[in-house]
Amino acid sequence: MAVIDAGRQTGRARSYTFVGRTLVFVVLAAVAVSVARPARAQNWSFDARRIALGGIGDTENAALGIVAEQRGYSSLVLPFGMFQVFKDLRVYDPTDARFDPVRAAESLSSPLHYTLDRDGSTSGQQFVFDIVNALLSRDLNTYKGFTPSPAYVAEGLASPSFGKTFRVWNGEDGAFQGFYVGAGPYFALKTDNRFDEDLVDILDSADDVYIPNANLSVTSQSTPQFAIALTGGYLARIAGPSLSVLGSERNGIYLAANYHYLLGFGYENYNMAVRFDTNGQGLLTLAPTTPPIAIERHTSSRGRGMVVDVGTVLVVDRWDVGFGINGIGNQITWTDLEREGVFLESLVDGGEFIQVPLGPIDEDRRVELPVNYTTSVAYHADQWLAVGEYSRGFQGNTLRTGLEYRLGPVELRGGTRYSAERWQQSAGAGFTLAPGVALDVAAFGTSANLERRRNLALAFSLRFNTITRR
Repeated sequence: MAVIDAGRQTGRARSYTFVGRTLVFVVLAAVAVSVARPARAQNWSFDARRIALGGIGDTENAALGIVAEQRGYSSLVLPFGMFQVFKDLRVYDPTDARFDPVRAAESLSSPLHYTLDRDGSTSGQQFVFDIVNALLSRDLNTYKGFTPSPAYVAEGLASPSFGKTFRVWNGEDGAFQGFYVGAGPYFALKTDNRFDEDLVDILDSADDVYIPNANLSVTSQSTPQFAIALTGGYLARIAGPSLSVLGSERNGIYLAANYHYLLGFGYENYNMAVRFDTNGQGLLTLAPTTPPIAIERHTSSRGRGMVVDVGTVLVVDRWDVGFGINGIGNQITWTDLEREGVFLESLVDGGEFIQVPLGPIDEDRRVELPVNYTTSVAYHADQWLAVGEYSRGFQGNTLRTGLEYRLGPVELRGGTRYSAERWQQSAGAGFTLAPGVALDVAAFGTSANLERRRNLALAFSLRFNTITRR
């Protein structure tokens, strides 16, 4: 409260409802995107075939891309989920009465594929809508049915690269050496979210629950980073006689190493605290002693960093065995940091947010991300394919398995994945439309929402094969 008063005395504090509502939206979007991270391969993948196989290959062993090129394999997503994302743009506009940060955040976390029951619980939408509009009911039991997880910590990275490989040497049996030059977006996120367990009990209880003279809280610390990654890499395939005698055109050792120079243009660090102070009857008090919503925001528009990815795949006849390390030295140092505070003095009286500039931060900030280790194995039979993948890094341990069976022009697939202490299943099929062109369809489980409820999503993509698969 002292910060608000100081701002008023200097004339710096001002009504700032748009910024306040926008910051709440950004924090919720960060939460939803990070909650989706265990299923990121499915939610953001362009390839319905990989989705049906449990998301195999989307942890991006740098050498797997070379193997895919040798097989002449590429895919094009059919983003039917975009019809849901853009059907009502008012939910993304903090100035509109239909502004809905829950729906907006969940749409951002899984935009490409069609999700059944995407809109989620009505009580959850109303709960967040009433908070950002300072129209919260004093009786928190009004919002029963919205059951967020008491604690969730997540971290993730999306960094696709677009460029070209230049081969500088070609040998026998398909051996080659080359260099890759490319660029692409870099988006990293870490978030730590905590809901007071007593608050969760109120929202999750079948009966009305009142906790008098309590200080219930929700806290969220989120750190999104935005950069451009300029990439230079080395690629090679070693195909010696001991590997080629088995007769497969793909046999060999595939090597890849990529160095990414990061040009950071956006850093945000949000510390948001929402307090629900109750009176002697267990209702929200009309005179809280501290601001019910307080957000401290740190920002920078200049950062420099680097990251290295390396990978290898051994292909021997029908077997593919891979190992990759992504994120070696993954860090960005941010300079010229600024900070501000945004506050709301009441959750129930329809008041406005107050913005208070807090001045520059007199030191640089280095943000590091964990290293991700991946190992994979695949067996290609005449009519079927079995794949498995284990990774450790973001979200701890992740396990994926998948099986594909080919019936002429139709391919049947199934998969499962384990991440963030949750199992999710997937299934799908591929249909040959013309020589070298197929339609892939996948159905998969996802928890890309604030309540981590299980939803079913559908993915569609076109597959192009220029080389006949063994």
